[in-house]
Amino acid sequence: MNYQFVLLDVDGTILDFNACEAQAFKRAFEQFGYHWTEEIYHRYHEINAMVWEIHERGEKSRDDILILRFSLLFEEYGIDGDPVAFEDRYRGNLADYAFFEPGAEVFLQKLKDSPAKAYIVTNGVLETQEKRLEMSGINKYVDGVFISEEIGWQKPTIQYFEHCFAHIPGFDREKAIIVGDSLSADIQGGINAGITTCWYNPEGKHDRGMKIDHEVRTLAEVWDILVG
Repeated sequence: MNYQFVLLDVDGTILDFNACEAQAFKRAFEQFGYHWTEEIYHRYHEINAMVWEIHERGEKSRDDILILRFSLLFEEYGIDGDPVAFEDRYRGNLADYAFFEPGAEVFLQKLKDSPAKAYIVTNGVLETQEKRLEMSGINKYVDGVFISEEIGWQKPTIQYFEHCFAHIPGFDREKAIIVGDSLSADIQGGINAGITTCWYNPEGKHDRGMKIDHEVRTLAEVWDILVG
């Protein structure tokens, strides 16, 4: 194995977060009796990405951005609703869905059977992520889980990664790689932490000129990088 320590993002890398998010969002709209359209969901997706990047830059707390995304959406579309109550219902719904990315289960099984140690690194909400990791069965494939809300820091901060490294037995930066779909959280985080980065980019998005060690379209390609 080229790498002994494999840090894996969850949403958008191992789990198809877009599919989970769409189901949870639409269900919440129906539960509150709001008029749901594809356009509204598409706009929510844009707002959500924007506010999470604000959080990753350390400009707003996690609790603030979870409410802000729905406040902005409701204001833009004239929805007379309580963003706090909606966030709570949406969050509860999200915990009920866990769809794998293509090839994810095969990849995880190969990783489990290999000499490498695998760890989950996620910025998700503690209660939600714990439930989804358990429900999906991901826990049985990995050697540890690091969730930002529990740690008190989030990707891409160096404090988040230093915490992870301190809790991984025998950790060696030279033998570590992070695999994730987010340039701002996973790739920038890996750069900040001084470890190899692998950008999972199935949609072929632009890399923003970042220095990325590996870029892949499939998890099978990730495996090829790990075994060399």
